[in-house]
Amino acid sequence: MNWAAVKAIYVYEMARFFRTLAQSFISPVISTSLYFVVFGAAIGSRIQEVEGVSYGAFIVPGLIMLTVITQGISNASFGIYFPKFIGTIYELLSAPVSFLEIVIGYVGAAATKSLFIGIVILITAGFFVDLSIAHPIAMLSFLVLTCISFALMGFIIGIWAKSFEQLQLVPLLIVTPLVFLGGSFYSISMLPPFWQTVTLFNPVVYLISGFRWAFFGLADVPIFYSLFAIAGFMGLCLFAIAWIFRTGWRIRS
Repeated sequence: MNWAAVKAIYVYEMARFFRTLAQSFISPVISTSLYFVVFGAAIGSRIQEVEGVSYGAFIVPGLIMLTVITQGISNASFGIYFPKFIGTIYELLSAPVSFLEIVIGYVGAAATKSLFIGIVILITAGFFVDLSIAHPIAMLSFLVLTCISFALMGFIIGIWAKSFEQLQLVPLLIVTPLVFLGGSFYSISMLPPFWQTVTLFNPVVYLISGFRWAFFGLADVPIFYSLFAIAGFMGLCLFAIAWIFRTGWRIRS
C-alpha cells in the first residue's frame, strides 16, 4: 500500500475543504436552524411526541442523515470529476498508484468532510432540543459507515458524470427524495399499512432506522436489517468501483 500517495490525495482534497471552512460550517448550521424552525416549531406544535420522544429530538437523526448523505455524495463526486474535467486524471492513472489507493484518498477525504458536517449538525441540534444518545458507539459507527458508503456512491457518480449538471442529477432526483420519504421526519408506523409496506422497499429507511435506534433505542425495522443494508450497499459500491477501474469505463475514454 502506497500510503504516501493516499496521504497526498487526501491532504489535497481536505485543503480544498478548509479553504472554504466558514462556508462549509455556517451553511449546515443555518440549514439545521431552519429545519428546527419549520419542522420543530411549526409541526412540533401539533405533534408533541413520536413513540415517546419529543418531535424536535426525533427529527435529529433524520436531519443528520439527510445532510451527511447529500454531502458525502457531492464531495466525492466533485472530487473525482474535477480531475476528469481538467485532464489531470490521466497523470494520476499513469502514476504508480493502485485504484484502491485512489479510492481511499478521495473517498476518505469526502467521508471526513461529511463526518465533520454531521458532527456540526449534532452540536447545533443540542442548542434546540434536549438530546440524549442511548448507544453512542453505535451512533458513531452508523455515522461513519454512512459517510463512507455514500462517499463511495458519489465517487461512482463523479466517474459516470459527463457534465457538472449530471453531478447533481442523481442526488436531486433520486437520493434526496428517498431520504425525505425514508422516515427522516416521521416514523413509518404513522403511515397507513399499505404505504408502510411500500416504504420498506426504500433502502434509506434501514439506514435512518438504525441511526435513530442508536439515539433513542427505537427502530422502524430490526437493527440487524439496518446493518445488513449498509454493509450490502457498501459492498455493492466497492464492487462497482473495482469494475470501473478494471475496465476503464468513463476514465480512459
